[in-house]
Amino acid sequence: MEDAPGAGPAELGRLIEDDPADLYENAPCGYLSMLPGGRIIKVNRTFAQWSRRSAEELLGASFPELLTVGGRVFHETHFTPLLRMQGAVREVALDLALPDGTTLPCLVNAVELRDDAGAPVLVRATLFEATSRRRYERALLAAQRTAAESETRSRALHQAVSELAAAVSVHDVAVVLVEGARAAVAADGGGLWLFPAEEAPGRRPGRTPPRLLAQAGISAPLRAELERLGARATRLVRPGGVRVVPLGPDLERQEPGLAAVMAAERVDALVLVPVTAEGRPRGLLVLVRSADGEGGGELISLTEPGTGGDLAVADADLLRTLGRQAGQALERVWLYEETARQAARSAFLLDAARLMSAAAGVAETVERLALLAVPRLADLCLIDLMTEHGWTRPAARHADPALQHLADRLRDVHLPPSGGAHPSVQAADGGRTVWVREVTDAWMARIAQDDRHLAVLHELRLTGLVAVPLMAEGRLLGVLTLGSSRQRGPFTAADVEVAEQLALQVSQVVDKAQRLELETRTSHALQANLLPPAPPPVPGLAVAVRYMAASQGADVGGDFYDVVPLPADGTVALAVGDVVGHDITAAAVMGQLRSVHRVLLAERPSPSAIIDRFQAGWGLLGLQRMATALFGRLDPATGQLRLASAGHLSPLLITGDRVEYLDVRPSRMLGAPPAPAPAVEWAGVLPVGATLVLFTDGLVESRTADIDAGLAALRDVARAASGAGPDELCDRLLAELTGDHRADDVALLAVARV
Repeated sequence: MEDAPGAGPAELGRLIEDDPADLYENAPCGYLSMLPGGRIIKVNRTFAQWSRRSAEELLGASFPELLTVGGRVFHETHFTPLLRMQGAVREVALDLALPDGTTLPCLVNAVELRDDAGAPVLVRATLFEATSRRRYERALLAAQRTAAESETRSRALHQAVSELAAAVSVHDVAVVLVEGARAAVAADGGGLWLFPAEEAPGRRPGRTPPRLLAQAGISAPLRAELERLGARATRLVRPGGVRVVPLGPDLERQEPGLAAVMAAERVDALVLVPVTAEGRPRGLLVLVRSADGEGGGELISLTEPGTGGDLAVADADLLRTLGRQAGQALERVWLYEETARQAARSAFLLDAARLMSAAAGVAETVERLALLAVPRLADLCLIDLMTEHGWTRPAARHADPALQHLADRLRDVHLPPSGGAHPSVQAADGGRTVWVREVTDAWMARIAQDDRHLAVLHELRLTGLVAVPLMAEGRLLGVLTLGSSRQRGPFTAADVEVAEQLALQVSQVVDKAQRLELETRTSHALQANLLPPAPPPVPGLAVAVRYMAASQGADVGGDFYDVVPLPADGTVALAVGDVVGHDITAAAVMGQLRSVHRVLLAERPSPSAIIDRFQAGWGLLGLQRMATALFGRLDPATGQLRLASAGHLSPLLITGDRVEYLDVRPSRMLGAPPAPAPAVEWAGVLPVGATLVLFTDGLVESRTADIDAGLAALRDVARAASGAGPDELCDRLLAELTGDHRADDVALLAVARV
């Protein structure tokens, strides 16, 4: 080893000779010797400096008196007993109390010297300064607590999101949100203040006050006060964030009633979490903290995030995320319920159309229509017809057989020629729908023709009324009147729309000369409503769709297509299908199939699973037609593609100059007896620059050639147009493969990965 620079042999020797004494006094640790009772009899300079006392002050002092209060307790209960038992202790944490009131963390090692009889004589101890170590340990513990809290939040969020995804009703969503939020932040109580479903997108807000749908842990007086606030409570919501409303002067000034109830119920504060979907309010989650509740104030403090309170930003983010997830779940549930209602309305209109075609005359038709309308559309149905002798009422039906006698009594109540407050008369005079949203005693007294009529109106217990004129070419034919009872609830805008559609169908029967024109107009409206809108833009994809009905018949068809981006995983659902026939029934079945397909997509099943679910539930749908269909799932980012066919033609893949039909093995048609095995799924990759063409057989079938020739012609035209984009490709395929006279419908879907 080389000599230390600047130190000669003589100097080095002197340092070595003096080293033991110097090492004791200036060692990097504190040394002290004390009697068994703790009185210090020897101490080094390092310990004196650390304790900020002189050696003279320390000599004779009691070592436990130099410690903090907690250190003294630990010294007496742990340090001394262990030393007596073991004769030595290692790395015992004790804090010195310094004269200025601060503390110095130390680790103490000590040995006890004993005489020949085993009695303690002297204790020698070393103290190591542990400030940095203590800081590190605290930081480590804080990090561990933070990680544990983060994991707990993640589990709570994952559990709540999973349960929200499985919810099938508004009540399910509310219960999951309330219980999940309470568990996530250890709140004493919670409730969901839900804005009405009719305030979903496209509806006018503010007509109906919000209501507390699901709650747990909220007292009856507080719940009543929250419900009393009604629509005014939206003032408490802070857009885009979680808000805390503490009990205090501000709340007492703004909402004295609520503040009084909170004080009486020992509620410290309310946490308000907006429930939103796409930035629009859908409800309000109310969390309650009580002064003596289960939460106890230990896990959550209800103060504004970021203002120094102990409602952590992570807790606020968790609640905000739960609010958004619940809002999306509500949107999905409302969409599902509205889709089911729309399917029922469409089926009702189709049944009405079939009934009219089978009826022998006007009187029989309106009577059978009244029987069909109750109870599926209304509780009361009246049909008044204008004849050369004035008004007649050939149909009056009630959904409840026990109240049919009231409807029979209304047969004898004929409408006046014109004028008056009766909604049916107003609909006839104005040639427009009259919607009575609320039936009151004053309103019934105003429209009743006599006391007998008024008594019948009271016994019917109606809550709403819709009167629709029956018109043909501007000529008044009659009035369709529908009533809703308290059990059913008020009519919705969709119910009124269906009533108007039904009135059109009744008008077709009454005015036989206009049957074909009205049927065509209705079929066009039905087709326009059932076909999906233009595909939305999807990053990474170029999409084009075309639909052409057969040139003969009702000018409607049962072919369908659909392109649905799935935001959950970024994939795109593809579908193309063909319902047997090309008439109104086929179009309606097509619309129902497409609606059910979209509902199924909420659970993101695989293409083969969609086919299997259709086959399993076909009997429940009550559809009279079979159909072929091709379902797919495409990931725009990776090109991963999966396809499954229910008796449908395989799609065409165009990759540069290479044009080929994919080998998608078809299972049985939808509506046919289910196959013994699940549908087989094709999987592959759609390369960048490639185009996938999905089509129905109307594009390739012809009465003059077999389908193989049509498929070959499609491949040749696609090869010639291989460089074209999806829109140009669709136009060229239709121009060269179809003409003005089409025996079948054509649906065409081209998807290119760009």
